Amino acid sequence: MRAFLIGLVALLGACAATPTASPAGPGGDSLDAAARDYVALILEIGEHEDGYVDAYYGPPEWAAAAEANPRSVPQLIQGAATLSDRLEAISTAGADPATAQRKQYLLAHVSAAAARLRMLSGERMSFADEAEALFGVRPELPPLSSFDPVLAEIDALLPGPGSLAERVTEFKSHYVIPKDRLQAVMDAAIAECRARTARHIDLPDNENFTLAFVGDKPWSGYNYYQGDAQSKIEINADFPIYTERAIDLGCHEGYPGHHVYNALLEQTFVRERGWVEMSVYPLFSPMSFVAEGSANYGIDLAFPGDEALAFERAVLFPLAGLDPAMAEKKAELQGLLRRLARAEYTIADNYLAGRIDRDTAIDQLMTYSLSPRDKAAQRLRFIDTYRSYIINYGLGRDVVQAWVEGQGGDRWDAMETLLSSQILPADID
Repeated sequence: MRAFLIGLVALLGACAATPTASPAGPGGDSLDAAARDYVALILEIGEHEDGYVDAYYGPPEWAAAAEANPRSVPQLIQGAATLSDRLEAISTAGADPATAQRKQYLLAHVSAAAARLRMLSGERMSFADEAEALFGVRPELPPLSSFDPVLAEIDALLPGPGSLAERVTEFKSHYVIPKDRLQAVMDAAIAECRARTARHIDLPDNENFTLAFVGDKPWSGYNYYQGDAQSKIEINADFPIYTERAIDLGCHEGYPGHHVYNALLEQTFVRERGWVEMSVYPLFSPMSFVAEGSANYGIDLAFPGDEALAFERAVLFPLAGLDPAMAEKKAELQGLLRRLARAEYTIADNYLAGRIDRDTAIDQLMTYSLSPRDKAAQRLRFIDTYRSYIINYGLGRDVVQAWVEGQGGDRWDAMETLLSSQILPADID
């Protein structure tokens, strides 16, 4: 697979400068024609499910057509099957690796769209089956007891009276950014994330974003990509935001996370090659595994080792008016909490399958994320809304990290390759 990817990367510049003819299928069908119909399919699914289309910056008349006359869900299921058959019939024999990958990328995304349509029509899959159908990766569901040793380490780190979740919440309360200082802290964090990214990745000259604080959302942060290298980043301020979370959000939503990923895809494919399939982002698709995984790994890439802690001490703590005396212990705690992240896959599997009720799910999330009840309830709200999407964060990060660090050479170069390609989860898992 690595040899293929090296060939694919070598062709990026050539494909951009010298577009090749789209391979032909029966009746003169082509990848370009199939890609146009794929965009229509995704936009029409978006008319049946709010939020399914995470971003679209193609011709506005295509979106208007989808809104004006969307096919029914059964018709779209048939349309997806027909489109898949068309793609299979288009030969890429002798084509360059980038074109061959384009076909596989379209096939994988049409397959995910078909799975989502089946869900919209009432089909229910197991958690792991759903994740594999939508995102192209099958998660493991470890028993919750396998996380108990991590809880024991945290218990030893933060001894004292009260439940472990209460002790963690009390300890972290000393690192909450005051709301009247939140703008300044977030601005500084995002600026640092951008500066570190820009040293390694050539960003579009006009790239920019707006930042807003919102509430009553199931998520902690969201990037709404607008096209033309512009993003709208929203941060949920309903719950406490900690200093390390400012860095996480700045990298994940911005640099080198979602904002950079979308801007590079737009530049590489839509503007330079005219590959229209990349002008639409279906949320429940393999694209999200790469997007969320790279956004989370981007935090570690931008702030390796103790650099995040050093930046918090030097910049964020003073801006927030907080005492950095226990910062090292806070960083140690964050590392342990990260090891608990996949426990929620097992909890979500049991909850979505009806094996545990809502209150039990919240109790288990409190135990294995060490969150207060209101935060655990918000996380369950996320699971209610996005279901198996949760695998894209922890598992996505680990898969992206293993692939990037396994390439050899400069990690930022490998990351830029990933962010400006049609590499699928199956290619890196």
